[in-house]
Amino acid sequence: MSDPVTVTVAVYFVASPLQYLAAKRIAERFEQGARQILVWYKPGLKQVVDPEEWDACTYMSWPRWEPLPGAFGRHRRLRANIAMIANLVGKCDRLVIHSAVFDTEAINYFLHALPQSSGADDVHARILPDGLISIRRYPLNLHKRIAQRVRRLRRFLAPELVYQTFSGDRIGSDAPFVDRVYVLPGLPHEYPHDKVVELLPLVDVDVSAQDVAQDGRKRALVVGQPLVGAGLLAPRDLAPLTIEIHDWLAAQGITDVDYKGHPKDPMRELQHSDYRLIEPNGALESWMAATRYDAVVGVRSSALMFARQIYPESVQVRAFGWDRVKFKSEQECTDMKNAFVLCGVDVV
Repeated sequence: MSDPVTVTVAVYFVASPLQYLAAKRIAERFEQGARQILVWYKPGLKQVVDPEEWDACTYMSWPRWEPLPGAFGRHRRLRANIAMIANLVGKCDRLVIHSAVFDTEAINYFLHALPQSSGADDVHARILPDGLISIRRYPLNLHKRIAQRVRRLRRFLAPELVYQTFSGDRIGSDAPFVDRVYVLPGLPHEYPHDKVVELLPLVDVDVSAQDVAQDGRKRALVVGQPLVGAGLLAPRDLAPLTIEIHDWLAAQGITDVDYKGHPKDPMRELQHSDYRLIEPNGALESWMAATRYDAVVGVRSSALMFARQIYPESVQVRAFGWDRVKFKSEQECTDMKNAFVLCGVDVV
């Protein structure tokens, strides 16, 4: 008599194109044979998601920002989300839950609720990489530790809402229920080495498939991000920085410039009048893997680090304005700069 087949379900909670690409890599490399379920909780991510790549996928409303109408809307949204995802998971023996952070009510409650609903007795929680955020630790402060205790009170109103408390790093890398932390190749980190697993590059680069300029014109990509709007740059410094980038591109003999805006930057702060706005259907990293550029520039976007991984050394990848950009602390500035330099990005 043959042994019963173990049914495994892997669930990925993602909020960015980078997390989405990481989830795909994990599904391909580490969770082969599992039923793959993707849950995205940022509305703008819909254009990146390809439903054909997953056994099931859905958008999940964030309880704090999209509560259900009426009284206790946030609480009822939490319960509705759990019921929806539990229905997608169904019954299984082994359950693997992936998220970039576990200190949030929108995700944490699934650590208890999904094993309970699925009947899984083999449960793993694993952390997705999140770009520059993943190079540093973020210790839980007193306020967040108290918030964890308060969230545990929900179990008296709904038995499925049991919050898993932990200490140390906010994302959960120190938590006993987390057994693996995925990191990006080449990036520094401060996670426990016995938990760390390095992913392969997030995109496959086929140079022969990249479009080739037929007229010999040089091309560049400017990666936008909110700077003034995010409090990272003084308003008086924006115009000089934009001009500096534009003049540097011209000095390199680059005549065709694409501009990729950021969803949180409706003003397109770094855009210049002669740039061409692009709006890729998928992740920017996938766009770069299929598009030839002679230079990729920006300020402190993590996309610059991935550009350096994607393109050969002949392509210049440069981060501008670091003498004017604001950081939360000197340590944050040092850590970010070290990460950029380690990846081979020119920081000026």
